[in-house]
Amino acid sequence: MNKAKTAAKRRYNEKAYDRIEITVPKGYRATIAKAAESVGMSVNALIKEALAEYIARISEK
Repeated sequence: MNKAKTAAKRRYNEKAYDRIEITVPKGYRATIAKAAESVGMSVNALIKEALAEYIARISEK
């Protein structure tokens, strides 16, 4: 991929998305990846869905 295209994608992502970094115990990322793969999702998609479900559940209270 050329540098201009990469730079354009990076600028777009910086404007359109917030980044959240999480820290998990060593080896746990593989567990998350395996769980995501078992349901046909990416790690990112699995975490986003889990957070959405959690937020919906606590919002009901």
